[in-house]
Amino acid sequence: MMSSKTQLAVIGGGPGGYAAAFLAADLGMQVTLIDLEKNPGGVCLYRGCIPSKALLHIAKLIGEAKEAKKWGIEFGEPKIDLNKLRDFKNGVVNKLTGGLGQLARQRKVNFINGKATFINSDTLLISKTDGTTEEVVYEKAILATGSIPVKVPGLSIDSPLVMDSTSALELNDVPERLLVIGGGYIGLELSTVYAALGSKVTVVEMLPGILPGADRDLVAVLEKRVKTMMQHVFVETKVVELRETNEGIQVKLEGKNVTEPLQIFDKVLISVGRKPITNGLSLEKTKVKINDKGFIAVDKTLRTDDQNIYAIGDVVGNPMLAHKAAAEGKVAVEAILGHKVAFEPNAIPAVVFTDPELAWTGLSETEAREKGIKVETAKFPWGASGRATTLDRNDGLTKLIIEPETERILGVGIVGVGAGDMIAEGTLAIEMGAVVKDLELTIHPHPTLSETMMAAAEVFYGRATDMYRPKRK
Repeated sequence: MMSSKTQLAVIGGGPGGYAAAFLAADLGMQVTLIDLEKNPGGVCLYRGCIPSKALLHIAKLIGEAKEAKKWGIEFGEPKIDLNKLRDFKNGVVNKLTGGLGQLARQRKVNFINGKATFINSDTLLISKTDGTTEEVVYEKAILATGSIPVKVPGLSIDSPLVMDSTSALELNDVPERLLVIGGGYIGLELSTVYAALGSKVTVVEMLPGILPGADRDLVAVLEKRVKTMMQHVFVETKVVELRETNEGIQVKLEGKNVTEPLQIFDKVLISVGRKPITNGLSLEKTKVKINDKGFIAVDKTLRTDDQNIYAIGDVVGNPMLAHKAAAEGKVAVEAILGHKVAFEPNAIPAVVFTDPELAWTGLSETEAREKGIKVETAKFPWGASGRATTLDRNDGLTKLIIEPETERILGVGIVGVGAGDMIAEGTLAIEMGAVVKDLELTIHPHPTLSETMMAAAEVFYGRATDMYRPKRK
């Protein structure tokens, strides 16, 4: 068995893991990065964020081509070549992961393909993909093992007709009738893809509305369009049984708006959330503790109860987002090097890449209500946006959540085309402690959708140029 030593061992090559490994190498540390894939990238690049966005780009193109008829341009029915579509998606993945492999080599990061388990608090056993094993003795380790899709007890039948988000992204075919269980962001994004490609999609969500947790006024804008794209959207509805038959998957639904409890679908996608990967690591051989929610317990420097081991990303708690993991990875590395740091963001942006996109950052109005925090809101509807009108996409809304006494911006919510690219301005405003006046006085380019941020600030003062809405006395 081979044996080696390293200053820092990073377990997991996703956005958190590779960001940590690369920064540590840049700062002069000797780094070993362990992952099962050929190159760094993790779930995000191989089976999540990146392939889904490539397919959502195609879905948007198909949608716009159909809408062009009302502008005087008609393309006809799209001819979809699934092989080429998959090649495009896989090409995007290979380019990005291959680039990360090159960056690892340039930084002289020792990248090992394999699965790591702990022997003790300073030694890992690596079972390599080539069948060999290696012991790695480390000074410090960072756990970045990510998460996997949640399985629903009683519904996860062993059938090729039942998919999770990973198999759905393989795009083996386009089922005529598709049931999506879960109205969260992953379920809605994949529903958007399959609906654009021709599937008749039914979405089932157990809670009273899709995208639970997001503000209802923002969701309402998205929901209106989603209902035109999908065959059905059932909320407050449960799937109580799945059974494979000769005709497909027979599904039993329970809900107040369900008129046909038994329905047949060609395929079913189960997308009800993700859970952290903490099993199979032999953590019991270390001092690492798991909290009551199943996440690894860490302090504000991302250190676990074991002084040699840090943890970042999905394994330490929500939100399970790539950019949050990357930010944590950088904090963990600096903490290991003795810098005075802590992971204390005022805002972590979240984006749902549907059509329209929905994004929010900082304190939401829903969260403020739940916590009893007094806030004011200022909303600018995109019906008054010149740029949105030129795009024929007035279905948008920009909202500021404001602390009344100080006029400080506590949160921002946007729904509309390109919301995901706009939300960063809101995040910066919150992190910089900006007040509404700062946004109002910041000159935004015209005509752009970003102007709606400035316009929302103007609405707060009752003097928006592009709409008449006096401030209430």
